[in-house]
Amino acid sequence: MLGTKGTLKHYRTQVHNVPLLFCPVCHRVEVHYKVENEYEILAEYAHGDGVSEIDFQDFVMEDDESIFGNCVNREDEDPLLIVQSQIDISLDLLSVAKQIGDDKWEEELKKRLAVMSRRRARLQHK
Repeated sequence: MLGTKGTLKHYRTQVHNVPLLFCPVCHRVEVHYKVENEYEILAEYAHGDGVSEIDFQDFVMEDDESIFGNCVNREDEDPLLIVQSQIDISLDLLSVAKQIGDDKWEEELKKRLAVMSRRRARLQHK
């Protein structure tokens, strides 16, 4: 999962600069767990007040480093380095899956590696 910031829509309210975790393989997006409660409270209040747009960072005091410090990669890094790092991590996890005999996890990791390898090839040929 990559650390990034983005805009989420909560009913009719757009919440900008929300810390997010993004999966580069399946494109799943989640509110970063460190600010999930704050996001839910702010989004509900903004929606209840009829606000159409709100900036999340105006209401949260944590800095980016404390929020994203545990992320292996961040969106503002070189895309090729991100992909290579994700491949390395997936290979490490694949060896763990093999050691514990988790066939389902092993297959998921192989699919992830295939996607990331194709992405790396595209980035190298740009």
